[in-house]
Amino acid sequence: MKLPLFLTIGRIFISPIFLIFYLKYQQLGVSLHALPFILMFLLTLSELSDFFDGYLARRFNMVTELGKILDPMADSITRLTILLTFTQGFIRLPLLLVFVFVYRDAMISTLRTVCAFRGVTLAARTSGKVKAVLQAISIFAILILMIPYSWGILPLIQLQMISLYIISAAALYTLFAGAEYIWANRDYIKLAWKNE
Repeated sequence: MKLPLFLTIGRIFISPIFLIFYLKYQQLGVSLHALPFILMFLLTLSELSDFFDGYLARRFNMVTELGKILDPMADSITRLTILLTFTQGFIRLPLLLVFVFVYRDAMISTLRTVCAFRGVTLAARTSGKVKAVLQAISIFAILILMIPYSWGILPLIQLQMISLYIISAAALYTLFAGAEYIWANRDYIKLAWKNE
């Protein structure tokens, strides 16, 4: 297995580890003080693998068709798992808010797949890359906020409220990025439908 593909697949397995630590940290013997740092380490590992699998694939000409499919899938699985995880525990994001991210990713992935089957390739957009970065920053911000919360400096209600504002802003941009993607590729989408 080529290294970039190995990194991509490895990233998929980081998200359930994140979920387990967040939800079961007490059973695992992890203190609340240590939890934010463990979660930040896992998220950093995931984001670095995302960077390096793409860099290595391009730098050493190891781009594969499987990698093109798995890389965006791994990104979606990782970030959506973390956001869904945050609907539980002490962050408690509203599930309906997180479904904005779920539906956007599902819609775009399905659209790209259908178009690909009909011989039309929909290229990634800059807005989608910005969306991914914004989501990662939002998750990091919440994990950073968990540090003063774990020390009793930040009240739980404030942690939840600020987290809600952060993810709401990311959700708004996610909606924009989805609409922009469809609008920018409208001619290709029409062509794919004509190939039916």
